[in-house]
Amino acid sequence: MKNFKNYKPDKYSTEDFKEVEEGIYLTKDPYGHHEEIYVTSLSFEHEPGRYCEEEGSPRNITQIPFENILDEFSVWVTDFYDDLNNNSEVTCYQEFGAFKLENIKNLRGIIGKHVYVVPYTDEEDIIEDEDEEEEEFLELVIE
Repeated sequence: MKNFKNYKPDKYSTEDFKEVEEGIYLTKDPYGHHEEIYVTSLSFEHEPGRYCEEEGSPRNITQIPFENILDEFSVWVTDFYDDLNNNSEVTCYQEFGAFKLENIKNLRGIIGKHVYVVPYTDEEDIIEDEDEEEEEFLELVIE
């Protein structure tokens, strides 16, 4: 994934959202787990040449590396921006939420960077049975 940019939807100008830092807003938790959460919205593009992004599009955001990003920064999706993604050929839009401001700040560190995964196997796990396949892992790369 590449070309991560800040995206400011119109809804951030309403009274339901309070800007706490540039691009970061405090709002009610849409899922009702906590009173308030921090959110930010980003746009980005898939890189079809990257591992697991071959079929990626705004209407079909690939699970990998997207789930890796969610896990790495302890965030989740709070708005999928279906209308924007259904009408875009290249650019994907997502809103991310977290209970901790620091998680959103760290996520925003990917703005302007490439984010992708590289598969690897754990060489420390020596496989005794040659019929057994090595387990594949994914390393998240941010550059």
